Amino acid sequence: MPGIDECLLEAMALPGARGAALVDWSSGLALGTAGDSPVGDHETTAAETAELARAAAEYESFAPSEDEQISGGGALSGPPVEDLIVTTRTGYHVLRFVETSFDSSVFLHLWLDRTEGNLALARHRLRSLAEGLVLR
Repeated sequence: MPGIDECLLEAMALPGARGAALVDWSSGLALGTAGDSPVGDHETTAAETAELARAAAEYESFAPSEDEQISGGGALSGPPVEDLIVTTRTGYHVLRFVETSFDSSVFLHLWLDRTEGNLALARHRLRSLAEGLVLR
């Protein structure tokens, strides 16, 4: 199972990948980074994307309804959102929440070039990376 550095390097191997980070959305700190940052500073990008992730994870609008929880066999663990996609004129930002055995508040952030990136492939690969990530 890959650690943070290996996970980020695998994310950077995706077509069109410009930058990747593992971010703690409760503190806004980058736990690891690779490649470039959209604003030239990974810590600024981590803090800004953490605000977006925190909002999605905490707002009731994104929580599963009671009917969904009952049909799923009870209460669901982790944030109610699996991933977020922000599309800009030049790129895609994919934020994938990482579920862990402890109360985690981390997500993978992948920045893709819009002309070279494959959004479907990126979502599929980030899900796989998030599931196999070992936080040490």
